[in-house]
Parts: sequence; structure tokens; C-alpha cells
Amino acid sequence: MTRILSYNILVGATRRVDPLTHMIQAAQPDIVGLVEANNPRVVEELARRLDMQPVMSAYATHPHDWQIALLSRLPIVYTKTHFPSDKLTKPVLEVGVEEPDGRQLTVFVTHLSAAFTKSRAGDAIRRHEVQDLIRIMAAKRGTPHLIMGDFNSLAPGDAFKASALLRHIVQLDRRRLLNPTALTGQPHLDFVVPRPLRFLNPLLRTIPGNKLLCTLFDCAASLYAPRGCISLLRGAGYVDCFRLKNPHSDGFTCPSAAPAGRIDYIFASPELAQSLSTCSIPAEGEGVRGEEASDHLPVVAEFGGMVGEKTVLQNENVEEARI
Repeated sequence: MTRILSYNILVGATRRVDPLTHMIQAAQPDIVGLVEANNPRVVEELARRLDMQPVMSAYATHPHDWQIALLSRLPIVYTKTHFPSDKLTKPVLEVGVEEPDGRQLTVFVTHLSAAFTKSRAGDAIRRHEVQDLIRIMAAKRGTPHLIMGDFNSLAPGDAFKASALLRHIVQLDRRRLLNPTALTGQPHLDFVVPRPLRFLNPLLRTIPGNKLLCTLFDCAASLYAPRGCISLLRGAGYVDCFRLKNPHSDGFTCPSAAPAGRIDYIFASPELAQSLSTCSIPAEGEGVRGEEASDHLPVVAEFGGMVGEKTVLQNENVEEARI
């Protein structure tokens, strides 16, 4: 069995090493993908505490130097960083590890652009990023590999509680009035509302207090929310691990204090997806609440061998998850 954990740790997690350690330890992962690993010392400390080997896409030089990291208990065969390009807005980390049975597993960790104030909430930007990811991963086609991280996008068919997210953002903005430097990295209205529409901010602040407006807002936002980049990954054959194992669960990952949408994923190649045994979204770990560790919740997937009729059934479910 190999357990994989994907986690956006929020702008380097400089003052949250303790709760992060508890959240990760509770899942007992063999491999951990860290998004927003902006503080190398935090990555190194987590690796030390968890007795894992760290790999970083690059050594971050300032608090908003968006880097990726990976921690592994398994032997690391090779590492490679795919640096930002005309399509990729952030680095992508590629790591090959050796599983206990001697087979090699390739892991990609990514962080797609937020760009919510751009046209269609940045969907075109993320589509270009995913197209480049698919190109990069083409070299591993036919071998077990996965891609995980923060995709900043909903999956087709997934629920979205936009009013809960709006309520959370409005509350954060009120807290910022008391301490403008607090809540670094947490969303605010101007981060999600395009500049031409910001005159609507006073109206948006009233929505969470009205049940009817919340219902209308949820419907409108669910229709507007872009889901194109996830469709591209599915179309390329990658399997959404959480949705495969939890077809009727929301699985919201963000924000952790008021879960409203699922934007963090572990996608498996078809040959790897056949051995997926479980996938979950832990909301707490070792007595620590998810919101104490990060503004995202982690995604945990476990892979193990299966034979006979069970494998046949799994193959059928994989095909359904890709549709």
C-alpha cells in the first residue's frame, strides 16, 4: 500500500508547523505534495519531524515565491522541476519514487493559477496550464503516475456553495479592518471580483444575510464557475481519485474554515487508478482542526494491489469516473 497526501499549506505556513505536522501525521502518508511551500525551513522541519526526505522545486527567496515541495518515505529515484513558461504560471515538480515492490511511481505536484478576476475567472489560463501538464506527462503514458495539487477549479458536476464562500470572505474582510496585516494569503473580495464589477461589492456583502439571495447566488455562481481544466484532464484519461471512491460526497477542500468547493485533487493515470483503494478529505488530525493548519484541507489517496473480479469492477468504475 502507498498512501499519497496533497496539501496546500498557505503561503509557507511559517507559524503553523505544529498543526500541519499533526494533520499530516494523522494520515500516515508515504508521499506528501506541498503547495505554497514558500518557506524552505518549514519544508525541512516538516521532513525532519515526519522522518521523510524533502524535495523542493526551488529554494524560495521571498514569502510569495510560489514553490512546490514533496516529502517521501520511499526511496527517491530522480527529481525534475518544470519551470514557469509561456503557459505554466508556477513550477511543476516531478519526482520518481521506488515503491516497496520495486516498481517506480512518478508523482507530479502542481499549483494552477487562481486569476479569478480575469475573464471567466481565469479558466483560459488554467486550460493552457493543463494542456502543458498533459504534454509534460505524456512521457509517462502507460506507466503508473499521478498528478496532485491545488487546481483552483471545480470539477464538472461538483457542487459549489458560493454563498458560504462569500460569507467567509466578508467575515475575513471585517477582521482585516482591525488588523490590515493579518490573514496573509486568505481571500478578499477584490481578489475574486473583477475590477469592472467591484462597484457591486456593497451588494455582495449583504447576500450572506438573506436566505433567498444566498440560494440565487449559489445557482448563478455554480453555472458561472469554470470547470474546463478538470474536463481536459479527464479527457486525457486521468482519473479523479476522490470522485471515483466517493461518487455522492461533496468532498469540499476550501476554505477549510467554511468548506464551499473542491479545488484540490489527486488524479491517477488509468493503470494506477486500477489499484486505488481509498480517497478522503480529512477535516482534522490528532486533535487539530483543519482550519488551524491551512485554509485548505488535504486530500489523501491510498493505492494497493487488487486481483480477480475486484479489479474488473474497479476498471468499470474508472471508466465511469473519466466520463
